[in-house]
Amino acid sequence: MRKQFKNTVMDLAADDDNIVMILGDVSVYLFGEFKEKYPDRFYNMGICENTLISVGAGLSSQGFSPFVHTIAPFVTERSYEQIKLDMCYNQFGGNIASCGASFDYAWDGATHHSYTDLAILRLLPGMEVIQPGSNKEVDVLIRSQYDNGNATYFRLSDHPHNIDVPDIEFGKAAVLQDRDSNLTVMTAGPILGNVLEACKELDVNLVYFHTIKPIDAETIASFKHTNILVIHDAFGLYEAVCEVPELSVSFHGMPDRFCDRYGTLPGTRKEIGLDVESLHKTIQKKLDGVCCGLSG
Repeated sequence: MRKQFKNTVMDLAADDDNIVMILGDVSVYLFGEFKEKYPDRFYNMGICENTLISVGAGLSSQGFSPFVHTIAPFVTERSYEQIKLDMCYNQFGGNIASCGASFDYAWDGATHHSYTDLAILRLLPGMEVIQPGSNKEVDVLIRSQYDNGNATYFRLSDHPHNIDVPDIEFGKAAVLQDRDSNLTVMTAGPILGNVLEACKELDVNLVYFHTIKPIDAETIASFKHTNILVIHDAFGLYEAVCEVPELSVSFHGMPDRFCDRYGTLPGTRKEIGLDVESLHKTIQKKLDGVCCGLSG
């Protein structure tokens, strides 16, 4: 996704002199072409995430459209106060494009795991929270939202799915399967690849989100007559779904413990039950319970 991010920003910057890149010592070589073409709009400020956000907010206050780019847990958890006050409270906006979603940096351990970002950012008034799952979604959603004056978070992953989600539109969910089932699976982001594979040949509805805030409450409510199973490799989607009234919702995803192993993304997903085989068993078990009149 980072390459697509770069390509999209380069394309936009050719016609928009207000685009400024603010890097935290990440993707510097990737944006080398941007630096060469627009040296006065490129700042690699190093590992100082709080400052990155404050500088981005300051540029936004002067009419620029900044992109702050660095590693997810550091730019969201470490800089939460600056996002809250400098961007959201002051309504200075700007874009935060992170890398290292969920367990993309599994080999670096718990310090680099990022599964709280969506959940904490969606709590901030005026914040837009986007979790694109594919390169196409990155391109469409950045073009749609980057210069609207709001604070917008783009959660980029190095492991996109390859599913061609139809009719990508900010704030709108995509119904990928509607089989008039009593069970509806809801998911977001790159994990869709595993979820869709796990749902094959199962009689379930499947709803996909790339926008966590604003959540598509209308589409969610249209499935309130079913049992809803949220599958996600982060927090944030489940909580957003639960805010829609009169639903029966359960969650399969992040455990209430640290994943303290060092390894790979597939290995970590398997450890917490988010590999295809584990997901298939979980969905089938839930489907069997629904068919037997059980819920919750």
